[in-house]
Amino acid sequence: MTFDIDMIKKVYERYPERIAKAREVVGKPLTLAEKILYTHLWEGNATQAYERGNSYVDFAPDRVAMQDATAQMALLQFMQAGKAKVAVPSTAHADHLIQAKVGAEKDLQESLNKNSEVFNFLSSVCDKYGIGFWKPGAGIIHQVVLENYAFPGGMMIGTDSHTVNAGGLGMVAIGVGGADAVDVMAGMAWELKMPKLIGVKLTGRMNGWTSAKDIILKVAGILTVKGGTGCIIEYFGEGAQSLSATGKGTICNMGAEVGATTSTFGYDDSMRRYLAATGRQDVVDAADKIAEHLTGDAEVYANPQQYFDQVIEIDLDKLTPHLNGPFTPDLATPVAEFHDKAVANGWPIDVEWALIGSCTNSSYEDLSRAASIVEDAFAKGVKPKAILGINPGSEQVKFTAERDGFLDSFRKFENARIFTNACGPCIGQWDREGSEKEEKNSIIHSFNRNFAKRADGNPNTHAFVASPEMVAAVAISGRLDFNPITDTLTNEAGEQVKLDEPKGSELPAKGFAVDDNGYQAPSADGSSVQVNVSPTSDRLQILEEFPAWDGLNITGAKVLIKAFGKCTTDHISMAGPWLKYRGHLDNISNNMLIGAVNAYNMETNKVKNLLTGEYGEVPAVQRAYKAAGIPSIVVGDENYGEGSSREHAAMEPRHLGVKAVLVKSFARIHETNLKKQGMLGLTFANKADYDKIQEDDTVNFLDLDQFAPGKPLTLEFVHADGSKDTVVANHTYNEQQIEWFKAGSALNLIKQMEAN
Repeated sequence: MTFDIDMIKKVYERYPERIAKAREVVGKPLTLAEKILYTHLWEGNATQAYERGNSYVDFAPDRVAMQDATAQMALLQFMQAGKAKVAVPSTAHADHLIQAKVGAEKDLQESLNKNSEVFNFLSSVCDKYGIGFWKPGAGIIHQVVLENYAFPGGMMIGTDSHTVNAGGLGMVAIGVGGADAVDVMAGMAWELKMPKLIGVKLTGRMNGWTSAKDIILKVAGILTVKGGTGCIIEYFGEGAQSLSATGKGTICNMGAEVGATTSTFGYDDSMRRYLAATGRQDVVDAADKIAEHLTGDAEVYANPQQYFDQVIEIDLDKLTPHLNGPFTPDLATPVAEFHDKAVANGWPIDVEWALIGSCTNSSYEDLSRAASIVEDAFAKGVKPKAILGINPGSEQVKFTAERDGFLDSFRKFENARIFTNACGPCIGQWDREGSEKEEKNSIIHSFNRNFAKRADGNPNTHAFVASPEMVAAVAISGRLDFNPITDTLTNEAGEQVKLDEPKGSELPAKGFAVDDNGYQAPSADGSSVQVNVSPTSDRLQILEEFPAWDGLNITGAKVLIKAFGKCTTDHISMAGPWLKYRGHLDNISNNMLIGAVNAYNMETNKVKNLLTGEYGEVPAVQRAYKAAGIPSIVVGDENYGEGSSREHAAMEPRHLGVKAVLVKSFARIHETNLKKQGMLGLTFANKADYDKIQEDDTVNFLDLDQFAPGKPLTLEFVHADGSKDTVVANHTYNEQQIEWFKAGSALNLIKQMEAN
């Protein structure tokens, strides 16, 4: 069954006219990304050409998706918006709150026992407001979206940075904070700065041990973690058409790791095959009628330098497997070079755990190719050295893989563990035995992120990202530097054997199958559905409005922390054990910035309380400032807020009284989240001014009362000795966003408009 087929057909009906108008105003051939953006303008047909990287544009996305950890706060906000039902098709997916420890059945039951209050809340809110709910165990949000909702040429937003996965089916799918989702669910326009465009031309064809994962690992090495910021990456060429739809999804998924707004591919036969295999032939029939509009114009791909802001070319014939890491997903190393690099850097070579899964690599094709390697090793008498963990992407994938014997292939190795169809270790939901010892070690996984402490909470775990095929091979060898292309293994008979190249199936020959996919449809009329939140709950908390701006300059502020180096949303608001508080703003605020490195002492969660002169934990010090009525600011480094879309990283400082975040540069989603919550997100006009900020400074805003688009703000930093430094801070607020700030938050403004 196809969800929302009537909506999809309506989108396609308007395509020819809207693209014709867009081509008229732009005055040149269009990329696929431009076609999707211009056909989803809030105003309807285009009346002007928008400037990439500069123009703010209002869009009308086709749908919204939320995962359980972020859905709690998004839906708590939506409940305040005064709407009876969501305005666009929306879904929530219970995938983040399930811990991996023993195995699928026991772990799922344990999660149901621990999180029943949250799951019941999500179920009832979805039922009341017309939102589809995918129950615990149904699968990872992005795999479920790809199987059920993604469609070529569509636009969606999702409260998870890896929403971009849906680009594998030719969408413009963008990760956002919950406040953005509330706007769209409430029937309002969604604002985005017109992205720049990066074209990636893929020539040749992958072979042997190389997989789609290696393409994005290579791209990450080229662009780095911030090289795609403010851009849509569009893949094209013969190499792009040779990839499966789920392989395309893998590539788009990890575009989040280079900061890209999203990534996408043109509509082709692989998408037709995947849509048909997942029961959506009616989408294929509708898409085929406008197929010419669901890919970039031929002139664009023939002369990409004329139409993209940057062009990258990768020859798939020459591409080899990569391992990226540790501690950052853009440190790319071809497998043949890994040994020397690991030795030079002192990375542990031996591997105890290897993990396959996550929204990035948990498809039927991924499992089939990894299983073929395990089968080959077993047949040749090779025992695996590492523990192999598997997280299937959805109940449909798991059920079909079980039927076709792939999970039995993994089980042939005694130390393999099949976990729940959920995120698990990828987001820190892994109860790894011994991690509390914080021993230096290495793991390898097919996930997308490998920041310190992310998988198991151990800051000394060196995590490396690779394809499922490479993860399986490394698990068997027990060594990170194992190169299956050239190296041999010793089997139980003492013989030297070589692993065969992976083999797999793009799609199941007997079709997908599932008994219960875990979907709960909402009530047609949810007006009588009750949503109860206990005032004594430590998991859920009804939100209170943030205070509006008083119109005055902020004066007498303290510097809560000057974060040194990489400060991701994991550092600002950790996941793992803190996920349980994602629906309780005050409780989760106790993790605010506890992972950030304080530039003044190079320690984490230890900052100076300028009221007492003593050092304390970051949240405790900030609570002391709030109680005393003293404003504060946070100072940060480059690409501040990199990583997950979690708006808690913006809501926590807002809740505890931080007024502004001043950094060298922002990751896109986090900057937007700060704006939505009524905070000041500012960047140094001169990045060297970061070094002028001292621990004991008092901060005064000199011209906030003149806050206006395009006009920098001036801050005065008064040092302990009475001397001063004046710092110019840039911002990207437009008139609408300044109104969010004045109202106290974007949600406050929505409520004011609703009341009027």
